[in-house]
Amino acid sequence: MEYKDYYKILGVDKKATQDEIKKAYRKLAVKWHPDKNKDSKDAEAKFKEINEANDVLSDPDNRKKYDELGENWQQFDQAGAGAGRQRPGGQQQYYSNDEQFDPFGGAGGGAGFSDFFEQFFRNNGGMGGQGGGSQRGYKGRDYEAEMSITLDEAYNGTERIIQLPNEKLRVTTKPGAYTDLLLRIKGKGDKGSSPENNGDLLVRIKVAPHAGFTRTGDDLYEDQAIDLYTAVLGGDAIVKTMTGQIKIKVEAGTQNGKTIRIKGKGMPVYGKAGTFGDLYIRLQVQIPERLSEKEKELFEQLKTLKKP
Repeated sequence: MEYKDYYKILGVDKKATQDEIKKAYRKLAVKWHPDKNKDSKDAEAKFKEINEANDVLSDPDNRKKYDELGENWQQFDQAGAGAGRQRPGGQQQYYSNDEQFDPFGGAGGGAGFSDFFEQFFRNNGGMGGQGGGSQRGYKGRDYEAEMSITLDEAYNGTERIIQLPNEKLRVTTKPGAYTDLLLRIKGKGDKGSSPENNGDLLVRIKVAPHAGFTRTGDDLYEDQAIDLYTAVLGGDAIVKTMTGQIKIKVEAGTQNGKTIRIKGKGMPVYGKAGTFGDLYIRLQVQIPERLSEKEKELFEQLKTLKKP
């Protein structure tokens, strides 16, 4: 029976890290997935071979056994050293999204491993369990939906009703939600081989732009107009926040574009109750466009006083 070089199949070195193996597998799975290569028997076979290699090399215990025996696995089998050994942890295994990757939401590796795989891991304590080759469960496809909310709703938290094929689902967001936040609702996707293998519903949040505030992370930025006299002499200005108006102090001689930071008046930090970003007020000094004769006269006097 032909020995299979799983490292060669995935195109990685024998000293590759688990992360490198994972990345190589994902790249090949996208390339050879049957959904992208319809009516190609070669692609289907290649895809199964890639998944078989990943099933071994992504599991540290199985990889260790494979590395130890390598091309000498048949001698080990003939010696009967693996007889009666079972896979640690029991029988058939199912995989969550984090454990088994399928870029098209399908069944990952599926059933139908090679003879080498079945015999090697049946006799050497690998993935076959007590009965020799297992039929793995498959995960249903994930559904994805987009949920648009306002900045005020992002600040306070909100909810929407999403219509699924067979039910309506209430989706809620905590305060501080942000654009491209991905909410995962377990088991609300397509059906898998069993209820625990159903796909998930992925809800992507989109926060609409706000007329008054610009958001950067958990901080908010706001432009605030002040008159020339307040900028020159100092005074107070009333500014808006997400929770209402507040009064800020403007120092005498304030320059156009100066930014005032107000701690804790930004957005809530998602998932951290009671923690907030900051609000940055950018002061925009308004220059008078129409002056009365008296005002012109006073400005001329000021101009004279300022001359050396």
